[in-house]
Amino acid sequence: MSLYNNYNETLRAQFGTRVQKISINAGFTCPNRDGRVGVGGCTYCNNLTFHPQYCKPEKSPLQQLEEGMDFFKKYKDQKYMPYFQTYTNTYAPLSTLKELYTPLLNQKNVVGLVVGTRPDCVDEPMLDYFAELAKTTYVMLEYGVESTLNTTLKTINRGHNYETSEWAIRATHERGIHTGAHLILGLPGETQPDFMHHADKLSELPLDMLKLHQLQIVRGTKMYEDYKKDPSPFHLFELEDYIKVVCRFLKRLNPNIGLERFISSSPEEYLVAPDWGIKNFEFVHKLEKSLLEDNF
Repeated sequence: MSLYNNYNETLRAQFGTRVQKISINAGFTCPNRDGRVGVGGCTYCNNLTFHPQYCKPEKSPLQQLEEGMDFFKKYKDQKYMPYFQTYTNTYAPLSTLKELYTPLLNQKNVVGLVVGTRPDCVDEPMLDYFAELAKTTYVMLEYGVESTLNTTLKTINRGHNYETSEWAIRATHERGIHTGAHLILGLPGETQPDFMHHADKLSELPLDMLKLHQLQIVRGTKMYEDYKKDPSPFHLFELEDYIKVVCRFLKRLNPNIGLERFISSSPEEYLVAPDWGIKNFEFVHKLEKSLLEDNF
């Protein structure tokens, strides 16, 4: 019996093999950067910290997909999904999105599409389009929720409230589209009861998948500049403390929600703190050990 709902195992069971996401940078921007919603972006965000070397916007999405598939070809018989990850990947006219997505879905061994976006950057016609796609292929929309507290969302300059996240997640699920969310644990001003509140609130939503991230301070962000001036408002987890928080979080979370990831892994040249020096699979091993021992 699994200690938690592992979404990677769900995908493997659905497709009968390993499924690898290939990150795609299609050159999108964000309404929280270009002035439509705000400027400067979210205070914690530097998109350079989470896309691989082959993922460059000067290359076409198809070229990025092909290079990514070549990079992971050592895993035989696996399937692939282009993962539009960088910035807000529905922040364009629907006609533009169709031109980007459709050619990739026609490639051999591609079994679906994953799109990372903001909950304030989808509308009814766009969701209807994804619903049509989802009738013939796997489609996942991943929403950056980050916090369920509006006070926190304002502090980090997120540019939308939690109610917008609730609407987007429910509207996506109602159309038969796989629905995911991202949540950051440890944002400024939040405490242990807030983390459990997040678990309770997300448990009310029809989520298929959740990715957890510990707060990291990375260079090139507003949060980094604030941290240099005064680190006292920031609660940066020690590894063992974060493991305990995640264990408690999982105990509160609706077990129907699959977990795909537990930690962020920023490149060394950007990461300021906390620097745990641990990979996701190593973290999972420690987490499972703690869950098994009920030591939290």
